Amino acid sequence: MKIHEKYIKRCIELAKNGLGTTYPNPLVGSVIVYENKIIGEGWHKKSGEPHAEVNAVNSVKDKSLLSKSTIYVSLEPCSHFGKTPPCCDLIIANNIPNVVIGTVDPNEKVAGKGIKKLIEAGKNVTIGILEDECNELNKRFFTFHQKQRPFIILKWAETLDGFISPKEKVEQKPVWITNQYSRQLVHKWRSEEHAILVGTQTVMDDNPSLNVRDWKGNNPIRIVLDRKNRIPKESSIFNNEATTLLISDENQIAENSNLIVERIDFDGNIAEEITTILFKHNIQSVIIEGGRQMLQIFIDANSWDEARIFKGGISFGNGTKAPVLNSIVRERFTILNDELLIFSNHD
Repeated sequence: MKIHEKYIKRCIELAKNGLGTTYPNPLVGSVIVYENKIIGEGWHKKSGEPHAEVNAVNSVKDKSLLSKSTIYVSLEPCSHFGKTPPCCDLIIANNIPNVVIGTVDPNEKVAGKGIKKLIEAGKNVTIGILEDECNELNKRFFTFHQKQRPFIILKWAETLDGFISPKEKVEQKPVWITNQYSRQLVHKWRSEEHAILVGTQTVMDDNPSLNVRDWKGNNPIRIVLDRKNRIPKESSIFNNEATTLLISDENQIAENSNLIVERIDFDGNIAEEITTILFKHNIQSVIIEGGRQMLQIFIDANSWDEARIFKGGISFGNGTKAPVLNSIVRERFTILNDELLIFSNHD
């Protein structure tokens, strides 16, 4: 079993290379082992492109070894035709006798069907190796399929005295609480998540682009709440750098191909209505970077999975108070004079 864990761990390491580029597909890594030596490996890089198992098989130089090898994969191989053929068929066609799987795929299109197909084909299948680690790897994908909503990350920065913005913004917009390294980390996070969400006031106050500038990667889909159509059309969130999903309670027309408009009832359960819209658009994860009111809406609705809170090394004396989150710190990091606190919301 320990030898299985060694190779599934490698699968997880490989899979992480696809973070931010595989949506709406999961992160998957695969290795092929012959006589305790890795002879092939791969990971899923982008939706529509070959899956991890395909890349692993293709990387094997001597294909005759496949019929005497074990293929390891962090997530159950698919058994259905999507944008690519079923990976189960590939394993069967190449006569790979042993299959070791980290965890079962929760997607109803797979959900045990891949394992069943492999067993029926006479393969020796082992399931549940480093299962918790494999589930954590795909926490976004699993949340999306099991809860019918995206994985929700709350993020804000607050001062030593607990404010997220000063009383007045006279010159600088936005007013930075954290240092440049913390801000760079935020851009890395943006490149890893499917979408980013803010409210009207954040856009009005700071005119953010909500893109990836200080890191290399894809721009997230921008989700903006604008109940009464107050945001100026020349605002940066309407540029062509990324798709923008505008949520309002008024009828609005999408004026370009990068803009999607949806309506919700702002007098209802806003958090639930927003996440329903995001699920409809196949958005698997979202960072909520809105102001206090937006963040508190999701906290009060208990509709969040992770919170990432920066504590900067400055004080404002007055201003907008930080949201109230009654949760236990899971991890704590120091970034020069900033402190980063990570919280998890477990059911």
